[in-house]
Amino acid sequence: MPDTHSNAGQLYANAGAFAAAEEPDAPVFCFSEAALRARLKRYLAGFPGETTYAVKCNSLPPVLAALAAGGLQGFDVASVREIEQVRAVAPQAQLHYHNPVKSRREIEVAYHVHGCTRFAVDCVQEIEKVHAIIGGDPSVEFAVRFVLPREHGSSSHDFSTKFGAPEHECAGLLTRVVALGYAPVLTFHPGSQCHDPQVYIRHIEAAGRISAASETVVSTLNVGGGFPANYLLQTTPEPEDFFAAIDAAVLSAFDGNHPALECEPGRGLVADCMSLLTCVKLVSADDVFLNDGIYGGLMEAYQAPDLRQPFRVWRDGALRKGSTRSFKTFGPTCDPLDVLPHRLDLPGDLREGDYVEFGGAGAYGPACVTDFNGYGAHGLAHVRAVLSL
Repeated sequence: MPDTHSNAGQLYANAGAFAAAEEPDAPVFCFSEAALRARLKRYLAGFPGETTYAVKCNSLPPVLAALAAGGLQGFDVASVREIEQVRAVAPQAQLHYHNPVKSRREIEVAYHVHGCTRFAVDCVQEIEKVHAIIGGDPSVEFAVRFVLPREHGSSSHDFSTKFGAPEHECAGLLTRVVALGYAPVLTFHPGSQCHDPQVYIRHIEAAGRISAASETVVSTLNVGGGFPANYLLQTTPEPEDFFAAIDAAVLSAFDGNHPALECEPGRGLVADCMSLLTCVKLVSADDVFLNDGIYGGLMEAYQAPDLRQPFRVWRDGALRKGSTRSFKTFGPTCDPLDVLPHRLDLPGDLREGDYVEFGGAGAYGPACVTDFNGYGAHGLAHVRAVLSL
């Protein structure tokens, strides 16, 4: 997790202004609360139901606090630690424990200590485990997570390989949930960076079939996350395009008993509220070495090479423009894997001490930082605007 920079209370115009004033030696995440608030406003105004936030995407306290202050009332959590992080900034927030696999101790703490009343399940064993711990509390919701075969190329990260029951098993799971006295919820995840609204429609149609097959009135349908952000190689539909498709699909798929809707965006909500400011440590021929890499804030460049973040170069508070050349870009560790999978076109006169700012770092940037080789320290600066597409 990034450390808060010593003058985090000061607001800079942008990453370049911060770099010129502070000359940071460690990489810095630059956070624009204004950008986050503006993005959140679109979800709260446009999504035809409740918007929650997938904490795993970025759990920095200023991010969680800004979301809560901006009107967000629910958070999708995957661990007790994430529950504690939410409770620290939003004590009354709704908690949706949507990790379908939880230890008995995690369930006990979530329910008895933190008042969590939503638990995701995708098998009968997990249903019985949660039931044994919480008893027959009718205020508790069980979210049955289902999965459909993935369409090739529909998302950057496939969420169909680990969690979710196949459609034909879900009617029985819903029936068991109702028999135990809990409120039945259906949930799915279309895959991270889903760029086709049709994927949501397919899943909503399946949810309608599951509800009908189980003869269960589903109280809530959670359509998951997956809402995309823009990257250099991917320009995606606007959030409102997804919202309209989801709304129409629910009206069509459920015969009269339309469930309440929820979504749980991560990337689509926070990607563009933060950039990563790195410093050039060495330029050698066509190789450049930065003070951060794939073991730090750029890990997703290695995991999902198609998600290429926009970038720009600062020197003395001014943007570097003009002719460029191609560089192989390394991180600071001694591991040969610490190299971006694609070359960067950087200024031809790039030199030690220049700063390279990467946009779109709000999604999984801080969340994936490691301490490998001792390079885990990251600052946090507050800025008005960050690099985005």
